[in-house]
Amino acid sequence: MSTRIRPRPVHRTGRTGLSLLLAAAVALGVTGLTAPAHAADPTTGTGTGTAAPTPQPSTATPALVDGLTEPADASVPAATAARAHLAGHQDRYRIPAPDRDLATDTVTTDPDGTETVRLGQKYRGIPVLGAQYVVRMTHKNGKRTVTGTSGSYFTALDLDTTRPTLPTPTAVERAVRQVEDALARGPRAAVGGAAPSRAAARAGLTGTDRGLTVLPTGSGLLARHVTVRGTDPATGAPVVQEVYVDAATGVLRFEAGALRTLTAAAPATGTAANGTSAQAAAPAAPPAGSTGVTGSGVLLHGATVPLNLTKDAATGQYLLRDSAHMADSKSRNVIQTWDASSLWWMDLDGQWPEGVVPFAMPTTKAPQELTDNGAVDAHWAAGKVYEFYRGTFERDSLDGKGMAINSLVGVTADLGYPWVNAFWDGSKMVYGTGDDEYRSLASDLDVVGHEMTHGVVEHTADLVYAGQSGAMNEAIADYLGNAIDVTVNRTSMTDPEASLIGGDLCRTLTPKECAFRDLNDGAGTRDFISMPLGSRNDQGGVHLNSHIFGGALWDIRESLGGELADRIVYKALTSYITPLDGFTEGRDAVLAAAKSLHVKGDRMAKVKKAFDAHGIVPGWERNLGLDSDVLLGRLGTLETGLANDIGPAAGGGWWAVPRSSADSAAPYSVWTGRTDGKGKARQVSPEDGRYHLSPVTDGRRVVWLAVGDTYDLMSAPVTGGPAKRLYSTSTASIGSLSMDGDTVAWSENDSQGHAGLRYIKGSDPTPRTVPLNRPDATAADADVRAESPSVHDGRIAYTVSGWWGDDPGHRRAAVDVFDTRTSRTALGTPSRAVWTSRPVATSSGVYWLADEDPYDEGQSAVRRSGLDASGTTDVIPATSSATLGAWALTASDTAVTLTVDPQAPTGLPYLATQLRQYSSKGAPLGRVSCAPGRQTYAVAAGDSRVLWLDTTTTSFDLVTRSRPAGDCG
Repeated sequence: MSTRIRPRPVHRTGRTGLSLLLAAAVALGVTGLTAPAHAADPTTGTGTGTAAPTPQPSTATPALVDGLTEPADASVPAATAARAHLAGHQDRYRIPAPDRDLATDTVTTDPDGTETVRLGQKYRGIPVLGAQYVVRMTHKNGKRTVTGTSGSYFTALDLDTTRPTLPTPTAVERAVRQVEDALARGPRAAVGGAAPSRAAARAGLTGTDRGLTVLPTGSGLLARHVTVRGTDPATGAPVVQEVYVDAATGVLRFEAGALRTLTAAAPATGTAANGTSAQAAAPAAPPAGSTGVTGSGVLLHGATVPLNLTKDAATGQYLLRDSAHMADSKSRNVIQTWDASSLWWMDLDGQWPEGVVPFAMPTTKAPQELTDNGAVDAHWAAGKVYEFYRGTFERDSLDGKGMAINSLVGVTADLGYPWVNAFWDGSKMVYGTGDDEYRSLASDLDVVGHEMTHGVVEHTADLVYAGQSGAMNEAIADYLGNAIDVTVNRTSMTDPEASLIGGDLCRTLTPKECAFRDLNDGAGTRDFISMPLGSRNDQGGVHLNSHIFGGALWDIRESLGGELADRIVYKALTSYITPLDGFTEGRDAVLAAAKSLHVKGDRMAKVKKAFDAHGIVPGWERNLGLDSDVLLGRLGTLETGLANDIGPAAGGGWWAVPRSSADSAAPYSVWTGRTDGKGKARQVSPEDGRYHLSPVTDGRRVVWLAVGDTYDLMSAPVTGGPAKRLYSTSTASIGSLSMDGDTVAWSENDSQGHAGLRYIKGSDPTPRTVPLNRPDATAADADVRAESPSVHDGRIAYTVSGWWGDDPGHRRAAVDVFDTRTSRTALGTPSRAVWTSRPVATSSGVYWLADEDPYDEGQSAVRRSGLDASGTTDVIPATSSATLGAWALTASDTAVTLTVDPQAPTGLPYLATQLRQYSSKGAPLGRVSCAPGRQTYAVAAGDSRVLWLDTTTTSFDLVTRSRPAGDCG
């Protein structure tokens, strides 16, 4: 048999497995996309015109080697034999010291003698995020043979792990602060608008240090890994984020979710509350003498099913505790279903919560109450999922080692409101109540199969839950959960409802209307939605994009039949896929798994055709339809957690934007160029190890924020030259910079979350404070905040928001204007604003968005006043559909451009954000761009020209258009 070695591609912009993870141009084993012909030619240095260096390969280790029949030592443990194989073939694998640098993650031995050894890479003793190399072997008749290898090992890592780092408590505090800032702001406040205070978020978030980690981008980045737990202050949703901050500066470089949910997080119906809970002891076994019995119950859909129960010797009650399924397991563990109706979803953050009790009943027949709340469904379905994995793949429970299976049923949203979601948190399944339309989330077998399969994924490929790898995590959970459902219920694949996920949950809607996803909806990579990271953004689109890969797997099942297709997918998951893989690597893994199962000829062609039909082919990111001029490509990570840190600025015919190195390993620097695309882009910030963010420009100079041990305001000419420090603080954080001429203004937050406005004028380096000159509001009033400045011609327009005045029960907001030349404040008219965007001052007036109705699902008015805060009018009223989902605004003297989140299907917030432009009087001018990527951080650059960050190529590119594209069909 021939040996095929496929070297890992290197430096593809937005690598499929890491799109949006570490950076848009992250170098975790991928190659760079060719920039469009009209892209500007980036340069490095400070106005030197030197061409940007070509990225170098980050690994020489092959991604996939198959067809091997090489002997290995059969007398030693499998992991030892695997490392010896790699060490004995350094010319092939380029792994210099496997014994030193590869730690054993898992070893799986199948009944047929197949061994899968997963080895995690370490660099100088520090784990490398997601880097895992797999060795596959057979062990039969006293002989061991290596059959193949695959995965990610990064040979180009070269970093100093002994360099000074922030004290651990400081790094943890910065990680928590950046997550809470993102949650408190939400998508609307990404542009600095009035939002709940940081203190509101801080109450529910804590950070736990997990040690140092190497992020494998370029030559590597030393990061501090922090688990941030708590509650989203806006939705009440549980937050468990794995956060990685630069070890030297504390700037957020990457985050992934730790809760694997059925859908993207949906808002709660009620007021958020602090629901973090103390860790409680794991559930104890019933007293000695308890016995297993068989009972029965009725599913929510009316079928009577057998239930494995346990009679509690102490109480005589029958518990939803099943010891029969694992009776022949070495673990002799149980499947148990728990009453969590006393808990809100924010109580469940990955730990065993207080307040849950076993479901118990006086007889072996489950009462109607246990049918209504979903307990019968959850218990029966958990057993069916266990049977499927044990009977089909000989897998003993979710971890393959007989782990206990615990299901928590009846969880509500805050204040006891219904909750329509479910998740796997690393140790247990959690099911929401449902609501007037949706039954208990445990009442559909494919939902239970989905959540339990997340547990299988975690104990095998452990796909990172962000971006494309997270979407594959969801896709595999969808596929196998659905396979379990159609197998148990003997549903034909030709049934039009067979491909639905959650289709049986609704009380009145049809299954098609009710389903969360449809694996047979024909979605392809043309529908891919690039998203930033974080729980607010579906962890980078893990649910929004899952049906693309899941649809390809469904097509394979349709064409090959369930038995073979399920074996292929399971084999790919357990023996080939590794944590950082995305769609292209997933395709390769499935093809390799099929080949290992002797699939060939017409059947192998059908597997390839399924991926082709969904656009999952090498280089698919190149063909996603960007229709704008690229001013600077491959900018790096979209979010760093600081306010307005990565958005572009424009003024005087010039732009400025933060950008990391091409491999995203270096800290961010500030780049400038002309808005018409002429000339060369250049770096104006120094290479000093700090992060240079939040630039603003008026066409003559650039002012930005440098983040290190302190927060420093820096300034330099737009064409390059010496940079000088304008202001520095070590006790506060800075954001929302704005400038015009000789005036620079910013928001400043102290460690308690108290906000204020400061500015520098002319050559005087002394910062001044914008006074809160409202007679009806003082700094002593509850949470009154002046923030989000916009400078024009010596005037500073800004928002004042909080609870004050004659009606303290309602949040109020106003846009005031402070004149730096006269030190006088022009007061705007306050309104009952739920939310107010950052204002934009132009020569013709001040524009902003204002939402006054807490029940209108985010519909705002486009408001305008004069530069003296007088004559406030609604350019576009809140009753117009034009502003539905609008959360940011930019304006010139002639046009207003809105950033809008289109309406999304149930449970899936934030479809690809669009830019829509209107005249200064509110007449529609059309969408700015028809590209399918996410369009954010828009800034006006005169008349109709707009600059923004676009994710169409799955890279984050600074792009521009001089006029709107139109209605886009």
